[in-house]
Amino acid sequence: MADDPNEGALRVPERLLPVPGHLSPQARAFLSRPVMERSTYPALDDKEGWRQHIANGDRMILKGFLAHVPDVPGRISEIVEGEARGFEIVPEGVAADDRRVYLEIHGGALIMGGGAVCRKMAMATAALQQVRVVAVDYRMPPDHPFPVGLDDCVAFYRMLLRDHKPSEIIVGGGSAGGNLTAAMLLKARDLGLPMPAGAVLSTPEVDLTESGDSFFVNAGIDGMGTLMQANLLYANGESLENPYISPLFGNFTKGFPPSIISAGTRDLFLSNAVRLHRKLRNAGIPAELHIVEAAVHGAFGGAPEDAELGAEVRAFCQRCWGG
Repeated sequence: MADDPNEGALRVPERLLPVPGHLSPQARAFLSRPVMERSTYPALDDKEGWRQHIANGDRMILKGFLAHVPDVPGRISEIVEGEARGFEIVPEGVAADDRRVYLEIHGGALIMGGGAVCRKMAMATAALQQVRVVAVDYRMPPDHPFPVGLDDCVAFYRMLLRDHKPSEIIVGGGSAGGNLTAAMLLKARDLGLPMPAGAVLSTPEVDLTESGDSFFVNAGIDGMGTLMQANLLYANGESLENPYISPLFGNFTKGFPPSIISAGTRDLFLSNAVRLHRKLRNAGIPAELHIVEAAVHGAFGGAPEDAELGAEVRAFCQRCWGG
C-alpha cells in the first residue's frame, strides 16, 4: 500500500500576506496588483485549443512581463541551424574582436515564448550583458513535444562550439529556459561536448513533477499556478523524472559549469532553485544562489530589486568570461 501523501501535512488557517514596507515603491506596487485568474488548460489532445492558449499567453507576456524592455540599438538578424531557428543580437558598441557570446534559451512554460517573445527576451539579455546574444527559438508543443526543443538547443550550442572556445560561451535562461539550459548542458555533456564557461538559471523550472515544498507553500501566492497540464503536453508520454525533462534529477557529479541560480521567496519555483543549488554544491560544482525578498516568479517587472539581481548576474558572467 502506497504511503499517504497527506500524512503529517500541516493545515494552515486563512491569513493575509501584507506587502513588505521595506521594498521599493515599484515592487510594492507590483505585489499589490490583483492575482490574475488563470485560464483553464485545454485537453492534451486538443491541439487547436493549445495553439489558441499559447497565442493568448504570448500576447500577455509581451504586454505584461516584457512591456518595460526597450529595443536594443544594434544589429538583429535571424539564424537557421538545421531545423532550429533563432536570433542574433549584437548591441551597439560591442567590439568586432569581442569573442564573448551568451546563448539565451527563452522561458514560457515549455509551450510559449517563441517568435517575437523570444526576440524581446534576447534583447533584455543583450541590454544587461552588452555582448553578442544568440537566442534559440526552439520548437514547442503541441506540434513539437519533447525532445524536439531540447535537440534545437543542443544544435545551437554545437553551432557556437564550431566558432568559439567553450570559455567564450555562457548559456542561460529563465523559468522554462532554465529547464532547457540545464537539460541541454546535461545532454551536451553526455554527448561528449565540452561545458561552457558558466550557466545562468533564473527561477528554473527544473522539476516538472512539481514535488518541491514551495509548490504547496506558495500556491495561490505566486499567480503562476501549477503547470502540470503543460508539463504533460511537453513530455509527450515520457516520465517527468527523466533528467532531460526534469534536470533536477540529473547526475551532476559527471560535470556541469559554474552556475548562478535565482528565485524569490514568493516564487512557486523557489524549491527548484534551492534543491538545484544543493545538488550542484554536493556534486562539487561552484554555484551561487540569490533569493529575492518577496519576489514572485519572474520578480517585479523592472523594479530596483530586479536591477540588483541583474547586476549580480552580470558580475557572475564577467567572472566566468575572465573579465
